Amino acid sequence: MRIRIIGALTAAILATGSVGTAAAAATVPVSTTAATVSVAIPATAVPTKAAAVAAPPSITALRAYVIDATTGKALVSKSSATRVQIASVTKLMTAYVVLKRAKLNDIVTISKADIQWASSHGATGGGFKAGERLYVRDLLYALMLPSAADAANALAVKYGPGKTKFVARMNDAAKALGLKDTRYANADGLTSTKSYSTARDQTKLAQTILKTPTLSTIIKVKKYTTPATKVHRKHTWTNTNKLLSEGAIGLKTGYTAKAGYCLTFAQVKSGHTIVGAVLGDKSDAARFTSARKLLQWAGAQVAAAKKA
Repeated sequence: MRIRIIGALTAAILATGSVGTAAAAATVPVSTTAATVSVAIPATAVPTKAAAVAAPPSITALRAYVIDATTGKALVSKSSATRVQIASVTKLMTAYVVLKRAKLNDIVTISKADIQWASSHGATGGGFKAGERLYVRDLLYALMLPSAADAANALAVKYGPGKTKFVARMNDAAKALGLKDTRYANADGLTSTKSYSTARDQTKLAQTILKTPTLSTIIKVKKYTTPATKVHRKHTWTNTNKLLSEGAIGLKTGYTAKAGYCLTFAQVKSGHTIVGAVLGDKSDAARFTSARKLLQWAGAQVAAAKKA
C-alpha cells in the first residue's frame, strides 16, 4: 500500500550534507516497513545541515486524511479520495442542515415511528419515549454525543419536512460546501448502497462544523444532561469520542458493519488546529489509536516547522 504524505517539514536528506534554497518543490522518498512515503519539500530555504524526515505512523484505518486547518496544508492522505460509507459520521451533516432551518428553542415531538426506526435497525437511541417533546438544542446533543438515530429521524421529519426532502437538503449542502465525492441517502448513516463519502470530504466538512459556533460547542462536550420537565423526562448523554479526554475538540464517531469504525477528529497542536478523518478501521479502540497517532505525528511536524 502507498501512503502519500504531504509534509510541512522543510528538511531533506542529501548525501553531501548541505542544501541551498530550493527553486521548486521537491519530493523525498522515505522507506518504511509499512509503506513508501512521499514527503513534499516546499520551495523555500531549508537548513544547511541535513535533517531526517520523520516517517508517518502506521495505522490500521483503511482510509485517512489530515490537514493543518490553520495553514490549509494537507499533511496525511491514505486512500483519502476513495468513496466509502461513513456510518454515523453522517450526522455531522444532519446537524448542519438542521441548524440552517431550525431555532435552538424550537420544540420537536418524538414519535413512536422515530423510536421504532432506530430499534428496528439496531441503531443507538436517545432513550426517548413516544410523545416526549424536546428543544432542538437538546436533540442536537442526543444526535452528536450518543449518536441517537431516533433523534436524527425526528429532526429529519420535522425539517425536511419529511425524510426525503431532508436528505435532498443534505445533498444540496454537500454540493454547496464542495464535497464532490459525497452523497447522502439518510440522516443517520445507516447502511445504504446509495450513500458514500471520502476521508477528504469529511475532513473538509469537519472544518466547517468547527467554524459553526453551536456545533463546535456541542461536539466537544463529554456529557450532557437535560433536566426533566412537564413534557419530557431527564436525559443524560455521554459522548462516544474518547479523544475528548485527551485534548481533542471534536468531532464524531460512526460504525456499521459495512463502513467499519470511523472517526473525524480535531485538536490544537502548537497553536495550529489539526483536523482529520479515519474510515474503515478494524475496531473501536483501533480508530482512536489511528487518530491519536496521526495527531501526535502532525503535531510534531507543526512544532518542527516552527523551530526551523
